[in-house]
Amino acid sequence: MSKEKEVSRERLMPILHRLVNILVNLQIEGGENVPDTGGYVLATSHISRLDSVFLLLSTTRKNVIPMVAKDYEKAPFFGWFLNKIGVIWLSREGYDFQAFREASSYLKGGGIVGLAPEGTRSTTGGLLEGKPGAALLAMKNKVKIIPAAVLGSADMVKSFLKLRKMNVKVIFGQPFDLSGIDESGREKDFLEQATTEIMLRIAMLLPEERRGVYSDHPRLRVLLESQGLPK
Repeated sequence: MSKEKEVSRERLMPILHRLVNILVNLQIEGGENVPDTGGYVLATSHISRLDSVFLLLSTTRKNVIPMVAKDYEKAPFFGWFLNKIGVIWLSREGYDFQAFREASSYLKGGGIVGLAPEGTRSTTGGLLEGKPGAALLAMKNKVKIIPAAVLGSADMVKSFLKLRKMNVKVIFGQPFDLSGIDESGREKDFLEQATTEIMLRIAMLLPEERRGVYSDHPRLRVLLESQGLPK
């Protein structure tokens, strides 16, 4: 991130914090799972364009940069705001080598790169099938992954129409690595397994009705049992 954008973020984030305190009941769970230092991939669920904003507001780490679809770059105000605080713009068309290089450089510098493995917002609220970007980024840069989930962020219009505060909850899971996945075969097979593991770690943080295509995955039951969580 450029020095100019670092300054812009430092100026804008306190204003955003005050605005969110007025409009949103923001609850943070698992904040201790975000280490104070070191590079990590932050993999999150995605139901609203506000998810990245709430994630940024939910950690004291200042070196967190979201990867955001280029579709939003020209969005009124929202695109301007994201440009000011600094994001990595990501093309949904094919493999974006430039975005991957930017993200890798940020990780090597000890920062956190946030992205939604689904690649797009879920219109049903349930998890969609994950794409391999997060797994590839973590594998190539040898960093751990922090799973995250955002709840309530899609209720903005409904809440505002009722003149009520939004209720948003951000949950951070425990960091994990991909060392348990066999890397001896084809990279494609590894990435498929790693992507599934990432999505299951996110699913663990969500209520049952939000787990989508991963709700009946046998590995999810194993993970939930290992944490003493209800299946």
